[in-house]
Amino acid sequence: MPKFRMLPRTSQIVALCSAANFINAADRVIMPIAIVRMTDEYKWNLHWQGWILSAFAFGYFTSQIIGANTASRFGCKTVLMLAVLLWSISTVITPILAQSVPLLIICRVVLGLGEGLGKVLLENKYIDVQYFAVTFKILLSGLPVIFHLFAHSVPVEERSRAFGYLVAAGSVGQVVASVLCPRMSWQAGFYLFGSFGIVWTFLWLLLYHETNSQDEIPLFVPKVTQNRSLRWTEFISHWPLWALYIAHFAMNWSNYIIMQWLPTYLARNLSANTESISLTALPYIVNSLVGIVAGHSADNLIQKRWSVLSVRRLMTNIGLVGPGAFLLAFCAVDNLLAAVIFVSISMGLCACNSAGHLSNHADIAPNHAGVTFAVSNTIATIPGILCGPLTAELVTASHGRWLPVFVLAAAINFTGAIIYQSHSSALPIL
Repeated sequence: MPKFRMLPRTSQIVALCSAANFINAADRVIMPIAIVRMTDEYKWNLHWQGWILSAFAFGYFTSQIIGANTASRFGCKTVLMLAVLLWSISTVITPILAQSVPLLIICRVVLGLGEGLGKVLLENKYIDVQYFAVTFKILLSGLPVIFHLFAHSVPVEERSRAFGYLVAAGSVGQVVASVLCPRMSWQAGFYLFGSFGIVWTFLWLLLYHETNSQDEIPLFVPKVTQNRSLRWTEFISHWPLWALYIAHFAMNWSNYIIMQWLPTYLARNLSANTESISLTALPYIVNSLVGIVAGHSADNLIQKRWSVLSVRRLMTNIGLVGPGAFLLAFCAVDNLLAAVIFVSISMGLCACNSAGHLSNHADIAPNHAGVTFAVSNTIATIPGILCGPLTAELVTASHGRWLPVFVLAAAINFTGAIIYQSHSSALPIL
């Protein structure tokens, strides 16, 4: 601990926030893995499984509505501490409440609320394209309050690597949880990672000291000067914006299918054993690696004088059409290794969206990209709410066949790609 205090303040903040994102990402992975053995123990039908898995998204969606400007109002230290404590306690008590499905669902809603509590609308921030890949992953992690914290605490010249550590920690958390949880009792995963979060809150209280300074280090560089104020209706009245929102919705539909149901599908349909479930870590690894490559590739194409719109459309088409096609291939094979390879390729190609429609916000709304992204991220949470119960209904109605689930996901992806291709723009409209 004395050695930690000797580190520069920026390094301390980045280390603590990265640890929080590690725990955050790990806690999300536990239930989809544990629910396979929980179902064997408690004899839940597929519909109850769907509602349990989707309950998280209910809480996360609610947090985005009630959590706006919480960091500015109550301070980053308090908001982040309460968020981590809330989701960690929810994680720890999950095995205790598992005997009652209604209580378990409420617990999962609270978990989602905690993970999304740090939601801060980046209104009046100016967001550069290079930050959108990490912006997306941090918003998904439920820790966008860290944007507010970094804006006040991390110098511009250190911010890129700070975000790099933050995102990497989340990816590592997903992988570690995916590897460890299948190898221990289903209760142990909740106790282990939930306890990590509770310990983190004490370290945060002890080691992070909020300054009283109101000075803010500019998070991004202004790109466009605009004096007029905008009505909220303008954020939903332009087709190029709806092209972004629909593409984000489509991307998240297939993402939530994989995140919520992959362990169950592998166990029930491909007879994956406890150790084989650890293979669910592979799609997360591939997604992170391809995301880095996609970002560099998009930048190189723009430097080679491709138009920005052409690059955005190319990356979005790869990120939607590719995953849709490989999801169809995934459900067509009955070999475990082939299925894992196909779903990993699907998740990898999905990462191209970070250089596609997710980066397009800064092109068409340079002064309001934070707001448009918040609207998009809220709409894109709806698949998380629907995918659980709807998947259960489709599988049950199809007498145990999963083909309709993946056909629907692919169709939504293809539709999103067509709409984005025909209605997207790279010219400022707000």
